[in-house]
Amino acid sequence: MPEDEPRSVAVETLTTLGMSTYAARTFVALTVLGDATAQEVSEVADVPRTRVYDAAEELQEWGLVDAQQATPKRFWAVSVDTAARQFDRMHDRRLRELTAALQALGPAERTEEQRGVWTVTGRTSVDDRVVEFVDDAEEEVVYTTAADLLTEAVIDALSDASARGVTIRLAGMSSTATARIRDELPGAETFESMWNWSDTPAGRLLMVDRERTLVSVLVAGGGDHPPEPLDETAIWGSGEVNGLVIVLRTLFTWQLDGNRVD
Repeated sequence: MPEDEPRSVAVETLTTLGMSTYAARTFVALTVLGDATAQEVSEVADVPRTRVYDAAEELQEWGLVDAQQATPKRFWAVSVDTAARQFDRMHDRRLRELTAALQALGPAERTEEQRGVWTVTGRTSVDDRVVEFVDDAEEEVVYTTAADLLTEAVIDALSDASARGVTIRLAGMSSTATARIRDELPGAETFESMWNWSDTPAGRLLMVDRERTLVSVLVAGGGDHPPEPLDETAIWGSGEVNGLVIVLRTLFTWQLDGNRVD
């Protein structure tokens, strides 16, 4: 890694947290220097000397820098571990405030019957929808998946659903996926898929309580999930008469009942 890369990454990340650019550069410089005067910070941080004082005041408000009343004035940065704890506390506080504010908005009651389908893009986002839908399950979850998409979050959601009495029926799109299902979720009911998925871009099929379904495909990705080069896009629908729900409900019922037509 080039010498300047950690510095630029740190500065960029600090600014995304709400810190000014000068404050971010000053904190990074003090992390390297330990303690320093404004002049010493300016020489390594690309911050005008007079602006270092403003940046240091901002950092004191963040709880990241202390000042020594000497001539010239000196500044000292907390350790990386202490800074990380401070950022964690700040993140948790902001998350609590955001959650409380959103909950206070009182969203309109969501209708269970929806027309059309919704599109969700990105493997992490698709994973979040799967977890959310499984968390809402009351009676049954039917899930067919590729091995790489059986994430820890999905496994935990399926395990929790099973623990509260939801019937879990699972199938793998490959022998690897099936083996992983049996290892990770030994209490689930497994079934054999009637299709050979090896030459398809299929990702996963989900049906929850026979009223909500999701279908995903693997698509060209941007390298966000190394070493896997593919990303994921899904569509989902909700309601007994939703077209996507009807199709997947028919497909899964055919598989589970073994009513295959030659």
